[in-house]
Amino acid sequence: MDAGGNALTAFLAAARTPCVPDDVPMPAALVVVSCGRDVLLVLNRFRRKWELPGGLIDPGETPLQAAMRELWEESGLRLATLDLAGYARFRLTGPPREEYAAMYSARVSVRFTGFTPNEEISAICWWDVANPPPADTQILDVKLAEYVRSGHG
Repeated sequence: MDAGGNALTAFLAAARTPCVPDDVPMPAALVVVSCGRDVLLVLNRFRRKWELPGGLIDPGETPLQAAMRELWEESGLRLATLDLAGYARFRLTGPPREEYAAMYSARVSVRFTGFTPNEEISAICWWDVANPPPADTQILDVKLAEYVRSGHG
């Protein structure tokens, strides 16, 4: 649970989930990009938190298309494809609701450094998961990165 009372209530690994869950809405998609043991984080200007790249699925988009678009918009990293890792279920507080985010993953061989600050994201960093995350990292995103990297669900 984060400081605002938002909670990650389940992680359903794609390998063990035969169909897309539909018991609550899935309005978002997030991406865990790894390079060795480093994970890409973006610094959201408005929330002032380090978080995984991702965001809302636009009308007409698939979750995969949204994940790829958000990764590019937020970090400048454009990848040919992403792997479906699973579905994160959240209990959120503002307004109170339950929803899923589609979780995707990718591995890159070189840490991307071609970021240009934009309206939403002021910086990127590569977090070495063997160390504590940067100060002001969204705790739910830390847990999601751990789940996706380990394949648990």
